[in-house]
Amino acid sequence: MAETTKITDESAAVQAHLSITQAIIQRMASNSASCKAWCITLVSAILVIVADKGKPHYAFIAVIPTALFLILDTYYLALERCFRESYNGFIMKLHGGKIEPRDVYYVKPAGSLLKTFPKCLVSFSVWPFYLTLGVMIWLTKALVIG
Repeated sequence: MAETTKITDESAAVQAHLSITQAIIQRMASNSASCKAWCITLVSAILVIVADKGKPHYAFIAVIPTALFLILDTYYLALERCFRESYNGFIMKLHGGKIEPRDVYYVKPAGSLLKTFPKCLVSFSVWPFYLTLGVMIWLTKALVIG
């Protein structure tokens, strides 16, 4: 019978698994930041064009990309949280000595994305930004443009 090697935190496979999961978490955070940057850029461009054309009632067109980026940003945050849960679960199994080879070679978000999404929608990293942007759209329409 072949001797099996014990999987420890020093194992190259464990280190690679942790690095991959950390890279995924970082990418989700980066995507979330990109959503905010693109949203501001697009909404600003829409408002400038609307102001230039003198059509204040078209200012609310800027709400459409704001809503779409809100959903996308929330999705990335929910994925990030699921991967963090997966990462923490992996570490707990590793330190508890309950890690198996299939755990090391399988990267998947833990938890339910459908349950995590609503929690992320009301997260402090999401709603203040988009709420403020929505207020700015309304103020721009009401005060500046028309």
